[in-house]
Amino acid sequence: MYTWEELRDIVNRFIDDLEFEREPRELYAPVRYTLEQSGKRVRPVLFLLAYNIYKECVREALYPAVAVETYHNYTLIHDDVMDRAVIRRGKPTVCAKWGDTAAILSGDTMLVLAYEFLSHVPADKLPAMLALFTETAKEIGDGQQYDLDFEKRDDVTEQEYMEMIRLKTSVLLAASLKLGGILAGAGESDLQNLYKYGETMGLAFQLQDDLLDVYADEKLFGKKIGGDICCNKKTFLLITAMNLASSEQLAEMKVWMEKEEYNAEEKITWFTALYNELGVKEICEKRIQELFAKCDGYIDKIAVPEDRKVALKAFADTILNRNL
Repeated sequence: MYTWEELRDIVNRFIDDLEFEREPRELYAPVRYTLEQSGKRVRPVLFLLAYNIYKECVREALYPAVAVETYHNYTLIHDDVMDRAVIRRGKPTVCAKWGDTAAILSGDTMLVLAYEFLSHVPADKLPAMLALFTETAKEIGDGQQYDLDFEKRDDVTEQEYMEMIRLKTSVLLAASLKLGGILAGAGESDLQNLYKYGETMGLAFQLQDDLLDVYADEKLFGKKIGGDICCNKKTFLLITAMNLASSEQLAEMKVWMEKEEYNAEEKITWFTALYNELGVKEICEKRIQELFAKCDGYIDKIAVPEDRKVALKAFADTILNRNL
């Protein structure tokens, strides 16, 4: 079996070898730029980890694994346009480097490429994989719309927020694992547990992102800290703070959130101090730990020898221990 680091390296080499020879080259330059910005490659690695539980050679799984990564990066390009983001993974975003129009068009191209890569599977596996991939894409769109809707509301509940991040983030991690299992011929019970494992991991992963956006080392995080605060994004931290704040604190929060002109550093500092005072960071960390503990219950039910699960568990640990 492979370690998750070996699978990440295999994915990176495979992506490096992809050729985009079509014209116009201006369309494919942002595609190449985006795909070559390697990180942990969470989604394709999850795909390959699930596949490798059942199959030793992962060569057959590379194209569909990279399909998931390509789709994910398509969503990031469009997210950056919507969020007016200028930094992603420590580098200029596509919209900052090439402009919004090029970002939208290259993102659309990546969506098409994702479906093309997914088609590189045996014919008997394609219908189930295509159905799951497409349903997941629809759910991610649902989650993105809820996220946009929440920006206009001050009454978003924790339950609503958790459902939004399940759709926007968790379902793609869950689908990555299940797709790998489908391709490897896993049984239905294992497929369900792989999906639930990824879904629960995804919730924890997004709560970590909420936490990191406020408390991370900016150099390690790869993007500007405090972006969620500046755009009044409804995160677990903000919703929790709203539930715990006094009437005076709520009034001051409203003042900050309604300002159209403000000093970004002052706003970030104020909200961070409020989160510290209310113990929001500790509450979020506890919820993350609870979700990861829940993951163990799903992986324990997967009907393979324990040593076949070691790499998947190790990868989950690396996600849990991302740098603050």
